[in-house]
Amino acid sequence: MKMKNKARIIFIILLLAGWLRSPAQQQPDSLYAYLDIASKNNPTVLQRYYEYQAALQKVPQVGSLPDPEFSLGVFLSPMELLGGNQVADMRLMQMFPWFGFIKSARDEMSLMAAAKFELVRDAKLQLFFDMQRNWFEMHKVKQEIRIAEKNIEILQSLERLAVTRFKAAPAASAVAASGSSISSSASSGSPPASSGMNSMGSSTAAQSNQAAPAMPSPGMGSQPGSTGLTDVYRIQIEVNGLQDNIESLKTRWNSLSASFNAYMNRPAASLVTLPDTLMADALPFSLLAVSDSIRNNPMLGMLKYEQQSLEARKQMVTRMGYPMVGLGVNYSLISKSEMSASSMNGKDMIMPMVTATLPIYRKKYRAMQAEADLLKSANSQNYAATGNALQTEYYQALQLYQDAGRRAKLNSEQQLLASKSLNIMMKSFAASGSGLTDILRLRQQTLDYEYRKMEAIADSNIAIAWLKRLAAFTE
Repeated sequence: MKMKNKARIIFIILLLAGWLRSPAQQQPDSLYAYLDIASKNNPTVLQRYYEYQAALQKVPQVGSLPDPEFSLGVFLSPMELLGGNQVADMRLMQMFPWFGFIKSARDEMSLMAAAKFELVRDAKLQLFFDMQRNWFEMHKVKQEIRIAEKNIEILQSLERLAVTRFKAAPAASAVAASGSSISSSASSGSPPASSGMNSMGSSTAAQSNQAAPAMPSPGMGSQPGSTGLTDVYRIQIEVNGLQDNIESLKTRWNSLSASFNAYMNRPAASLVTLPDTLMADALPFSLLAVSDSIRNNPMLGMLKYEQQSLEARKQMVTRMGYPMVGLGVNYSLISKSEMSASSMNGKDMIMPMVTATLPIYRKKYRAMQAEADLLKSANSQNYAATGNALQTEYYQALQLYQDAGRRAKLNSEQQLLASKSLNIMMKSFAASGSGLTDILRLRQQTLDYEYRKMEAIADSNIAIAWLKRLAAFTE
């Protein structure tokens, strides 16, 4: 009983351990595991992220007061005054912009940083879409190589049957020729005995003449052999073409693999493993929800933040047209004079100061405001154009998704029917050795339907990834 309890505990622990593992740990060749690696290492995403961090650093830059100004003047020869001799003059001044100027500047930079963050989101979504599209293209190449290798196996089996038929053809011709000579000698060597015998001989000859077309003659015996040899050559031509196609597909695989590794910032020759089967993804939301979620696309979000930042900029340049006020103090260092009898002799002087700018040249401030208005108008048009482009992409992705679904269903049914027909014709060819051309054609159709089905599934998954990218959907 103790052993059974221990076994149960161990089984439960192993079960929980397997359940608690993340999907990426369960499937090291999973697409989501590669996406996680790319999101942390992709140079484009990291570039956009660092640009966002740099934009955040502009907020404290514009959110501070101007640096105070300090000036110091020293007289080489003390300046004689009534109350002493002035040795030096020091001045400290702090300028204050108009009320709300700093807040508007801070808002502008904060909103620009938010727009940069939307670019980070967009780069990540685009990375995920590009990787998924590349992933499914690699699946197409892998399945096409598998189908070509399967095609070669079928052709090689047909070649073996054709070679066997070719070798059996001379033997069948020899048997037919010997049978024909025996029958001819028997008919020529029989003497005419009676009318009954003559009638039997004529009957036998008639029977042999009727059976002659069914038996291959020596001259006809070369025809099946030559046909069998032709079939062998045709099959070998097909095999050579498929082997060349496989080599071309392997070259394309290397190119796609290098591109896929580049997204993860890995060496081009790094190993990329794919599952053996390609499963059809399910759309995690309704198509109507995708159309409604387009407004959450980061490109539109970036333009919204830019519009708000331009509004804050207009408020900032408006306040730039108001005077700036400065508060300061002036300190004069005075030494005693022997010739002065004043009570202020040798006392330093402190003078509070107030200064203000006079923005009387209004043309540049009006130009700044007009610039902000024009940029807002341009941004509004850009927002509308981007929204229209995203809506167009939505209908393109929707068409690809619906067409891929129909093609997957059609080719699945066609593959099943062609496969059944091919099995029947293969049995007929093995029994009679006829119909190779039809078998080759039907075999090509069967494998073509299989590839088209897989291609439709890959296109459907690409369309789903496209719709996710438009709706800014991330798992």
